[in-house]
Amino acid sequence: MSSDYESYKSPLSSRYASKEMQFLFSDQNKFSTWRQLWVWLAKAEHTLGLDITEEQIAQMELHIKDIDFVAAAAEERLTRHDVMAHVHVFAKQCPAAAPVIHLGATSCYVGDNTDLIVLRDALQLLLPRVASVVRQLKEFAEMYKALPTLGFTHLQPAQLTTVGKRTCLWMQDLLMDERALRRCLEDLRFRGVKGTTGTQASFLELFNGDGQKVKQLDTLVTQLAGFSKPYAVTGQTYTRKVDVEVMAALASLGCTIHKMCTDLRILASRKELEEPFESTQIGSSAMAYKRNPMRSERCCALARHLITLFSNAANTHATQWMERTLDDSANRRLTLSEGFLAADAVLLTLLNISQGLVVYPRVIERHIAQELPFMSTENIIMAMVKAGGDRQVCHEKIRVLSQEAGAQVKQYGKDNDLVDRVRNDSYFAPILDKLDHILDASTFTGRASEQVDEFLAEEVQPLLARYTDVLKSVQNVQLNI
Repeated sequence: MSSDYESYKSPLSSRYASKEMQFLFSDQNKFSTWRQLWVWLAKAEHTLGLDITEEQIAQMELHIKDIDFVAAAAEERLTRHDVMAHVHVFAKQCPAAAPVIHLGATSCYVGDNTDLIVLRDALQLLLPRVASVVRQLKEFAEMYKALPTLGFTHLQPAQLTTVGKRTCLWMQDLLMDERALRRCLEDLRFRGVKGTTGTQASFLELFNGDGQKVKQLDTLVTQLAGFSKPYAVTGQTYTRKVDVEVMAALASLGCTIHKMCTDLRILASRKELEEPFESTQIGSSAMAYKRNPMRSERCCALARHLITLFSNAANTHATQWMERTLDDSANRRLTLSEGFLAADAVLLTLLNISQGLVVYPRVIERHIAQELPFMSTENIIMAMVKAGGDRQVCHEKIRVLSQEAGAQVKQYGKDNDLVDRVRNDSYFAPILDKLDHILDASTFTGRASEQVDEFLAEEVQPLLARYTDVLKSVQNVQLNI
């Protein structure tokens, strides 16, 4: 048996998340970024006058990508220190630079700054995925903005809405998620070069007490890493409040997707709407006829996991003592990676769903027909009053007929025959010619269609405009599993 199947692999990597997101949290990306950070530090220190040569920097640059993971693992077993293990292995690959690798830095210089770079890149990968889902739902909402459907409150049939208007409710939450994730990205800063407890004491020593050069060093390394600003103050680490904010935004996205996909699952059970179902897809190993909403169910499963990860970030920040304790480390390795991998997977699955949603208008019409007679009773009463009838007499007539029709539905399993009872009662003769109009489902949806147009123009389109270029290259998502 192949060894590939004899050790645990996270399903987020083996089944669900994209290759791009997996790479961001890979060892290759992590440790090559550590080496890149050592190069940036050496370049900045060289620029500011420390005795570091261009030859040393060039030798380091040659070996940024070619990491000997076996040697690094062996070294870590000896040192019990991941950063120093990689310093030693890197130094062997570029011996001329060995004396200046990690000069003045602490472990969090590479660890935390790498995490911030990965968080930035991961947010930049997620945001267009959110926009892609919104664009698909926008097209769907436009197509079905005027299609009446039963609204539900307390999961009981309520006043009609439209398929497109309900879709806008889903989109509104996604717009809030985009805003939260974008704010996380915009607010993100670099840890920079701060030393062991954040005081920059080691760098002040290197530059012989020249505080301005230390500030310049912080700025130069920050800019080399592609950030506009470092955090003004840190302990040994950047504040774990940053992780809390990022994971809160991801967990909130999970809430949105879970709610939307739960709605889809309920609608699928009513056969009003379906997610894509491929010609060779099997719904059940036993019940061959089934068309289970497995994509929406997967979204809900991954979203629940995503939601739970927030408590890890919150508890980690809450239990950090003074300038830093190491009990954050193992937890963050799990929480940050799984949070972004889960968010990536759930967005890709949701995009696949939104690109192939199927609506069954005839089924929706049938369900409306079962409930609309009861919903129309107030309109019937108003029409009778306009025709000269007594409101109280009419109300009593409708009450009795409604109870009789309800009994047919609940006790005998028959169709709702309230309309037939109204037609056959001579009391309602003055409005019989208006009854079809009174029962027209489109007259029960209020401003739903106009609300869709307004929401798409005023709220959705400005968001999509931010992603115009990237949305041009979005293709249909094909799920691997």
